Amino acid sequence: MKIRNLLFLIIIAGILHTFSITLNSCAQIGAPTGGLRDSLPPVLLNANPPNGTLNFDKKQIVLTFNEYVQLQNLQENLLVAPTPKRLPNIDFKLKTVIIKLRDTLQPNTTYSLQLGKSIMDINENNPYPNFTYIFSTGNYIDSLTFSGNVQLAETGKTDTTLLAFLYDDLSDSAVFKSKPKYIARVNNKGDFQFNNLAEDTYHLFALKDVSGQRMYTSEEQLFAFADSPVVVVPDVKGVQLFAYAEAKKPVASTSAGKEGDNQLKYATSIIAGTQDLLTPLTIQLTVPLSDFDSTGIRLTDTLFNPVLNAMISADTAMQTISVATPWEGSGYYTLIIDTTFGTDTLGQTLAKSDTISFRAKKESDYGSIQLNFSNLEKFTNPVLQFVSNNQVVQSFPLQSGRLTQKLFPPGEYQLRILSDMNQNGVWDPGFYSPVNKELQKQPEVVFSITQTLSVKANWDNERDIIL
Repeated sequence: MKIRNLLFLIIIAGILHTFSITLNSCAQIGAPTGGLRDSLPPVLLNANPPNGTLNFDKKQIVLTFNEYVQLQNLQENLLVAPTPKRLPNIDFKLKTVIIKLRDTLQPNTTYSLQLGKSIMDINENNPYPNFTYIFSTGNYIDSLTFSGNVQLAETGKTDTTLLAFLYDDLSDSAVFKSKPKYIARVNNKGDFQFNNLAEDTYHLFALKDVSGQRMYTSEEQLFAFADSPVVVVPDVKGVQLFAYAEAKKPVASTSAGKEGDNQLKYATSIIAGTQDLLTPLTIQLTVPLSDFDSTGIRLTDTLFNPVLNAMISADTAMQTISVATPWEGSGYYTLIIDTTFGTDTLGQTLAKSDTISFRAKKESDYGSIQLNFSNLEKFTNPVLQFVSNNQVVQSFPLQSGRLTQKLFPPGEYQLRILSDMNQNGVWDPGFYSPVNKELQKQPEVVFSITQTLSVKANWDNERDIIL
């Protein structure tokens, strides 16, 4: 009997506990789950005056959307054509975007205002895509189009930050001193297109406009130009441009060390005690030398016997010293750097002589390659470039459709073909003169091969490549 009563009490207690938990969970207040995320862009309900208005004479345009909107990255997205002296003032309030024109409109002219993806809804930042408002101060809308493509001459790739420019000022200096009449963006394929053009003759350029001045202001800018003016008529053919930077950005100098530390500093190309078989040993100085004595650097074997065919030299900048010799695979060497080898431009020398022992790599640390090319005749003086981490690390002039190398560093490589017009083995930029057209020249062009090459150590790596 006692056992039955005990079981009864346990059952009742369990029922009451479950009931209590249910009541508590029903009484809790929590945040709503929210449902599906809004992924729809704003919808344009009305434009006043309407898009495509003729004989336009207003100073303000009001765009009304179906939800609250905002503007983001307007300066990056806004393009007005023809380019005004003063850009319009564009603002937003609740569900409207207000465009106030601040420039005097030209008669019988078609205008376009491209806002890109700057109009977004408030809640989820969904952009109203590629919005363009068009109007004409005359009785018709210009409808001609002109398109083209721009590639980076040095790499064969594209750059979506480039802008294409059309000038109706046909002087060669226009791109240096004034803004273009029309501007078009470059997409991820390198394509650009101008719309709503009037029939006319234009100079065509492309450039990377970091400063926002809409002009060619620095030799470090990416820049491209068409060799001759473009005549925009119905069914005009597109133009291929190749962008280049005439000058590289200067590399910031490395600090010489802490103040009061008067010791000359350097680094060598020896990695983990080994030296590449295919390249010279290099000594890279933190500060350039003002005085250099090559006899202060000696390459020896492990018994300190000199390596007789070693060539020691400094580059023209006096900041890189090369020690070149036919390295013996798996051979052991000693590099001795005396305090007398040089003084840098800060008057610093080595505090004491350095002795560095190292081993040359084994031949088995390398792979062999054989690359077979089809359609190589498409290129003038082709040079094959091996690219790693966006840097050209090896290059070979191609005399035939086959390249064979017994020893090649293992790794992952991108491949490019350079049309080496002046046969100096390296890519050369173009040049644009505002005063002498005879001096102008296009850059050498590089073709980027989509296939990558994986070279394995101690392995025969063969690949057929169709260009």
